[in-house]
Amino acid sequence: MADVGTSRAVPMISYEDVGSAADWLCRAFGFQERGERFRNADGTVTHAEVEIGEALVMLGWPGPDYRSPAHHAETCDDARRWSDVPWVIDGVLIPVDDVDAHAARARAEGAAIIRELTDEPPGRLYAAADLEGHRWMFIQPPAT
Repeated sequence: MADVGTSRAVPMISYEDVGSAADWLCRAFGFQERGERFRNADGTVTHAEVEIGEALVMLGWPGPDYRSPAHHAETCDDARRWSDVPWVIDGVLIPVDDVDAHAARARAEGAAIIRELTDEPPGRLYAAADLEGHRWMFIQPPAT
């Protein structure tokens, strides 16, 4: 597995409500918002950026027809079946310093824990879904 501490990709994730998503990601997953939010003429937040450690994630609103994974699963049998597995289907892997404390914080803020804390060869990890159903995996690499 790749060294998760040296990757330099910037994920871009769509949300139905970017402003609420950014606020929740900061509370539940310990992100900090970076820069200013972009808004369209009616005030809808269309872009925000959050970061934790060296990880940056861009959040965007593609328009009124977009449906989040959770919303999609409510109306689509295929999406509901995809969501029945405890794996990250499409999501983001983020390294953190204390994955146990991170998981406790996420759970307390209402994250759906889809894979409990476990020790794997690349490190200690867990997976969670955010309030719109996007899946995240957080990992604490083994001490070197």
